[in-house]
Amino acid sequence: MNLPPFRDPGYVEPKVEVERRPDGSIVLRNPHPLRAVPANLIQPIRKWAAEAPGRVWLGKRRAAKEGLGSWELLTYADANRKVSAIAQALLDRGFNQQTPVMILSGNSIEHALMTYGAILAGVPVAPVSPSYSTMSSDFEKLRYVVDLIEPKLIFMQESAPFARGLAALDLDGVELVTVDASRGTSFSDLTDTAPGEAVEESYARLAPGMVAKYLFTSGSTGMPKAVITTQEMMCVNSVMPKSVTLEEENEEPPVLLNWLPWNHCFGGNAILNNLLVAGGTLYIDGGRPVPGGFAETVANLREIAPTAYSNVPAAYTMLADELERDDELAKNFFSRLRTLAYGGAALSQDLYERIQRVAIRAVGERIAFSSGYGATETAPTITNVHWPTERMGLLGLPLPGIELKLAPVGLKMEVRVRGACITKGYYKNPEKTRDAYDEEGFYRLGDGARFVNPDNPLEGLVFDGRVAEDFKLSTGTWVSAGKLRVDAVAASNGVLADALIAGLDREYIGLLGFPNIPACRNIAGDQSLAAEDIVHHPAVLERLAEGMRAHNKGNPGSSTRVARALLMVEPASVDAGELTDKGYINQSVALGRRAALVEKLYADPPGNDVVVV
Repeated sequence: MNLPPFRDPGYVEPKVEVERRPDGSIVLRNPHPLRAVPANLIQPIRKWAAEAPGRVWLGKRRAAKEGLGSWELLTYADANRKVSAIAQALLDRGFNQQTPVMILSGNSIEHALMTYGAILAGVPVAPVSPSYSTMSSDFEKLRYVVDLIEPKLIFMQESAPFARGLAALDLDGVELVTVDASRGTSFSDLTDTAPGEAVEESYARLAPGMVAKYLFTSGSTGMPKAVITTQEMMCVNSVMPKSVTLEEENEEPPVLLNWLPWNHCFGGNAILNNLLVAGGTLYIDGGRPVPGGFAETVANLREIAPTAYSNVPAAYTMLADELERDDELAKNFFSRLRTLAYGGAALSQDLYERIQRVAIRAVGERIAFSSGYGATETAPTITNVHWPTERMGLLGLPLPGIELKLAPVGLKMEVRVRGACITKGYYKNPEKTRDAYDEEGFYRLGDGARFVNPDNPLEGLVFDGRVAEDFKLSTGTWVSAGKLRVDAVAASNGVLADALIAGLDREYIGLLGFPNIPACRNIAGDQSLAAEDIVHHPAVLERLAEGMRAHNKGNPGSSTRVARALLMVEPASVDAGELTDKGYINQSVALGRRAALVEKLYADPPGNDVVVV
């Protein structure tokens, strides 16, 4: 079949230097030079305020009683003025590197202003996941991070959603700031402060090694760790992805629509910082890829034509449905789009092909899909796919500015990384800091990776599971649980959002699946179905069985073949430690907590809701 070409994504020629060592480890480097690195995170704000003062930096819809509100827009000139005002207000309070500001609210214009105002004042920012501050039943993690960071100021868009969480804290000596002036200091008091010479003195003191953020990551076990994130880490990482694209005269500033939360490294760094350095415009998406939450994303995409678009695979499932039935939406969405990107899980080949068919119909070209890899500790992106490819699920190749080592650990090659964008450790946690690095100072990510084609490294790396998640069947056969989880979810015909891989000391592999609720409702043809009904619905179970049969046909060995599957009603729990802050399922914790379901999965005879493949 002759397919139309990809729209030019502007990538440089992919290159990689490969050093194979006597101990079996492999070190990879990208020979392309880094683009110019900003001196600090405030320099781009000042640059664009001078060069393009009227350009919009951020847009967010105003609240409305009915329907969608109008867009509130913040220009670079206004942002520069307000960031300086906030910095002066914090300096007036005597804040410094030892007096962090904590942010509880989600993405907003004020959240961004508070972040960069604090950074200008030399004050670290600690954005906290809403799962700690609003969704928790005991607020244990919220208390822990507040006791760890000891913030002197806590920022909220409004206080009401956080009332229960705040009641669980000792707030003695902590100033509360709210945008709606419902509690504590009004945010407008900060932005109305007149900037003085102290702000310029603070700007002159900004240095690469200064702490700019504490970003929380739970990793695989225990309480959250505060990743020390410096100016240098974020400044270097902000230009690494751009360094594998061609420099163009009169380059169009990026225009993005994105919802990914800023308390996570991808949203707060890879989206927000990278866009700022490029002088682009970000429309903050109030939509979410959840039942009832995606309609706002669709409405926004009718108005905004992004130049690049990033989302999770579950969102692309919903977006594909909308694009296939709405030609005008598709034409607007693809009109100036240069790249698509996904993260959090592998994008299925079927979904990739559906989206490309719509792109061909709408604009006569295919759009290159990219994916990347990294962690909170790496600021985040250390590899990405910077070439057009038909293959989904790649980690890509290293970006300029880092060294990536594949070190033999058991049956896998563990990913380790060294460079200016890598954290020096965890705040007030010397033991975890010491354990995080190898003898050469490479940060250990704990993930396995392998070449798609060992004879041609330029085809890129693929995920090979978590090093610590592998287990043996009763036959003694090793199972790479992490890789199988990714493959099974991708093969599930959209039924699965995620999965647990069972089989330790069993004769065969079983799968416990977290259903993709919107996709399952579409499969069942009933948008009102509750999760309790979805996990038993014949059409959903048959679609899952079809996907697993197709997977098994290509993976017939006992270490890769899924023999049984069972869908679960209860989503992964943050409080119980099943879900990390990176959105990664902790397999061992979740399987232990759901031991009764594991027994049900392996019961003989199996129940009617167990899919026997």
